[in-house]
Amino acid sequence: MRAHARLSAEADGRGGTRLSRLRAESPLLLRQTGATGGTVTVHLVGGAAGPLGGDDLRLDVAVGPGAALCLRTVAASIALPGRRGERSQYTVSVTVAAGGVLHWLPEPTVAAAACHHAALATVDLEQGASLVWRDELICGRHGEQPGDLTVSTRVRYAGRALLHQTLEIGPGADGWSGPGVLGGARATGSLLRVAPHEPPVAPRLLGPTAVWMPLAGPAALITATADTSQRLRDYLDAALPALADT
Repeated sequence: MRAHARLSAEADGRGGTRLSRLRAESPLLLRQTGATGGTVTVHLVGGAAGPLGGDDLRLDVAVGPGAALCLRTVAASIALPGRRGERSQYTVSVTVAAGGVLHWLPEPTVAAAACHHAALATVDLEQGASLVWRDELICGRHGEQPGDLTVSTRVRYAGRALLHQTLEIGPGADGWSGPGVLGGARATGSLLRVAPHEPPVAPRLLGPTAVWMPLAGPAALITATADTSQRLRDYLDAALPALADT
């Protein structure tokens, strides 16, 4: 299955945000679900199971100057195997203009047994743009080992690299569950916050397997591993409690 969805948000001139483009193709169905304090919330609703091996899914998001968008999903995404072991791919491309704000807060991606999936994201931020970007990965459903899954995120700020991280798990990634990577954890994730108008954060431990670190730019990154998805979410939300109900 191939699908390409597009979402654009613009300032409405009255202190709020309007959606100037909302184009969806199943299984990438977009629904505006609220507007609070100038921020528009959109939920991504899965119109079919998956991603399934062989799927090629793409989502383009653009946030204009002065606009504020929060994008969520209604449920976890489960990467499933195809009949012939085909690779599935989900590509997200984001641009945020100066003065724009994006909160990307999807539910976790679950790497089901025998899947072969890649989740690729590129984010381009103009100087003065703000971002909260959360990624969560669960290694297999209950009682199963995960298939092969790659998560790659590239973020640029004012034309310069801010963050590039890639994680590979599954039988095709040597050592992924060892002490140098996940250390046997079943859940892992990160939360990137780009806040150009706030003072830099100080490094600190959030728990035995979670850390909050400043980046070389107006940003900080939380990375964590956990034995359950709930504990992982607790780590990420505890560092930025104001975002938990966004």
